[in-house]
Amino acid sequence: MRRCRRRGGVPLPLLLLLFLLSRPAPAASTPAATTADTVTPASPLAGNRTLVSSGSGKFVLGFFAPDPDDASRTYLGIWFNNIPVRTVVWVANRDNPVLGTPADAALTILANGSLAITHNDDLVWATPPPPSPSSSNATATAQLQDDGNLVLRAGAAVAWQSFDHPTDTLLPGMKLGIDFRTGLDRHMTSWLAATDPSPGDYTFRLDPRGSPELFLYRRSVRTYGSGPWNGFQFTGVPNLKPNGLLTFRFVSDADEAYYAYGVLPTAAGAADVLTRFVVNSSGQIQRLVWIEMTRSWSLFWSYPLDECDGYRACGAYGVCSVDRNPICGCAPGFEPRFPDAWALRDGSGGCKRRTGLNCSGSGSGGDGFATLANMKLPESANATVDMSLGLDECRQACLDNCACRAYASANVSSPGAAGCFIWTGDLLDMRQFGNGGQNLFVRLAAADLPLSTSSAETHWHTKRLAEIIVPSVVGLLLLLVGLYICAMKIKKRRKEATPLPSRNAQSTPFGRRNQIAASSEAQDDSLHNGQGQGNSKDCDLPSFDVEKIQAATDNFSIHNKIGQGGFGPVYMGKLENGQDIAVKRLSRRSTQGLREFKNEVKLIAKLQHRNLVRLLGCCIDGCERMLVYEYMHNRSLNTFLFNEEKQSMLSWEKRFNIINGIARGILYLHQDSVLRIIHRDLKASNILLDKDMNPKISDFGVARIFGTDQTAAYTKKVVGTYGYMSPEYAMDGVFSTKSDVFSFGVLVLEVVSGKKNRGFYHTELDLNLLRYAWRLWRDGESLEFIDPSIADTSNAMEVLKCIQIGLLCVQEQPKRRPTMSAVTTMLTSENPTLPEPCEPAFSTGRNHDDDDDNDEGPEAKACRSDSASSWTVTVVEGR
Repeated sequence: MRRCRRRGGVPLPLLLLLFLLSRPAPAASTPAATTADTVTPASPLAGNRTLVSSGSGKFVLGFFAPDPDDASRTYLGIWFNNIPVRTVVWVANRDNPVLGTPADAALTILANGSLAITHNDDLVWATPPPPSPSSSNATATAQLQDDGNLVLRAGAAVAWQSFDHPTDTLLPGMKLGIDFRTGLDRHMTSWLAATDPSPGDYTFRLDPRGSPELFLYRRSVRTYGSGPWNGFQFTGVPNLKPNGLLTFRFVSDADEAYYAYGVLPTAAGAADVLTRFVVNSSGQIQRLVWIEMTRSWSLFWSYPLDECDGYRACGAYGVCSVDRNPICGCAPGFEPRFPDAWALRDGSGGCKRRTGLNCSGSGSGGDGFATLANMKLPESANATVDMSLGLDECRQACLDNCACRAYASANVSSPGAAGCFIWTGDLLDMRQFGNGGQNLFVRLAAADLPLSTSSAETHWHTKRLAEIIVPSVVGLLLLLVGLYICAMKIKKRRKEATPLPSRNAQSTPFGRRNQIAASSEAQDDSLHNGQGQGNSKDCDLPSFDVEKIQAATDNFSIHNKIGQGGFGPVYMGKLENGQDIAVKRLSRRSTQGLREFKNEVKLIAKLQHRNLVRLLGCCIDGCERMLVYEYMHNRSLNTFLFNEEKQSMLSWEKRFNIINGIARGILYLHQDSVLRIIHRDLKASNILLDKDMNPKISDFGVARIFGTDQTAAYTKKVVGTYGYMSPEYAMDGVFSTKSDVFSFGVLVLEVVSGKKNRGFYHTELDLNLLRYAWRLWRDGESLEFIDPSIADTSNAMEVLKCIQIGLLCVQEQPKRRPTMSAVTTMLTSENPTLPEPCEPAFSTGRNHDDDDDNDEGPEAKACRSDSASSWTVTVVEGR
């Protein structure tokens, strides 16, 4: 028998009726002395006074003691006015209560324009000063608005507002999400307890990766996901939908991603409805509405509600449903990965595919799709969104992408609306509702397709076949007529061409480059070492017509040029379907040539990872050699990291995320990819940032395939970038995975410090960047190494951990450097035990008159005892 479940409290129609019947009579006007809503430098808010918002007087700002049994801890907060239950919606000094007599506390505006809480002349809490320090605080004001927002203005400009810093409550009009322009992360954190507003265990925040999604965390562990937004609602919250009382908004673009809600005004006065969205100390996300008749808050809905709301309750490809017993089941075409655990009702291990995918697109025996109805869509971190594709186009795009695992509509706000989700990783955190959710189309091998689905697939293939054949037959006559014309043009072109004996390819710049490339191929044939990389069939990439690329880049306009590398210039473009692309064009003066072009195409076409840039296709037309990539909206890491005006946009949280992403990408290249790859040119300019500031490794022109049984290799042609090359590679041409580890270590230290390794030199101490970092670490002063622009907002423990990991990676001896698997473990562990690093490579290359090296301990001597005493210089090509 089907179980009936109610997700929430009072039904909306009944709630509206109760509200309209219970509206109180208008309150009498309040004396002007008690309705002041503004703090000025000349008029601070004393601890025994309050501010009331102008207008309807809905909110109050003042000092309060949350624990009636302990008046010694006082906080500045905002709460609802004119209701008997004091309900606090925002707290300023939740980390630092006022201790002692509240009457001695005050909210004032400091000389620098900051809004501050003081207690007996001690500073308890303060906002950042306005961005223009030269402006006087005489024009600064702090006003409590009638929407509950405390706004600090410097003149007419908003310098700070409480809506940008939620505590445990989201009010109408507040944003929950991230501003990519400023790095502001608006998230909610529960109170520690009902009488303690200190930050608690639960945080509700937006994850901007893939298609942005809201997650509830208990400390750092996810406990609940909302599902991605589908243009109408979050797919995991079927009760969250527009109604006669509330309206919801979700924005995701290059500037920001956020969720917000509002109260709809009505003739009956519904704009006066009091509602709040909270994260409580028990880990519940709740919507509450004030009912005047009962003089209490009514629960509108609450999440998580049942077992299926638990994060990843049934693992990869598992589908949770409370209408099933047990609640976990596998998606069609899948079976339990661990049957014994599944029999014990533990579905967390997920499911595995019965039959491998054909990956041959549509056609006889090709893959198809099973339709899952009423679904909460899978976790969207590994999903891509294309709002220009309709559902049929989305289906074809999924078939054309071997990595695609499922697709769904990304916009169900109206019938036939365009919008396409495509998942390229495991399908996680899925559940099926009895009513609600939407259709999800899961990719299956033909053998696993349900019979009805197979018939539908056959019908679809027949329709597509007719769409292809009919135009082909109609155009056959035109093809025959044009064939003769094409043949004549080819013949004419051959006659005009210079004969090979008198003017061969070696007499042209491209001919010489190809000759050099051929010589390099003979010297360094890692692409043809028995793995079949020399076969052109390995290049499974779409080919672009040069005319389309010229149209997309406005004929390679200088205004579209976004960069210049060793390969050549890079241009921004837009295809006819609206997709943004980046085009790397081989320059005639490039030090790289056909070999590097073929190398990059062959390697990156086989690599699929969220932290590797995606190659969309290539173009070979005469002397033209071009690579077409997905466009990275935030360019490369070095454009932010080494730019004084943009450094502060990379907060420590973003920098730590970048370090982790680079590490995961390198680990994939070294260990998890089909081919074992050594990049050989890791540097800040080769780390691209997408619109969410997620890092993606690019430029595989000089990468090398490495045998699974190899520990090191040798080359006569050393390529790379000074400052990032390991000593054994730069001097002896010996490279291994530890060469990339060294480059990663340099990158880590650059990300932390905001300074380039090559070009930094401490004149007073006669130190380069690596040795300067090691010197500070040795003296216990590593926090001085961090970029000053983020020093005040950084996580000291994470900073120290990253500096020590960076120093471990740049040790002189390769065997002392950690593997990338060890690096990722150290980065993701909260309190790892790290070994002590030896002095960095190249640090002994200078002559020193001081005694810095004379007081080294036994550890340092041990580090130096097996270091190389001499180096053999080989051919070095710096980039």
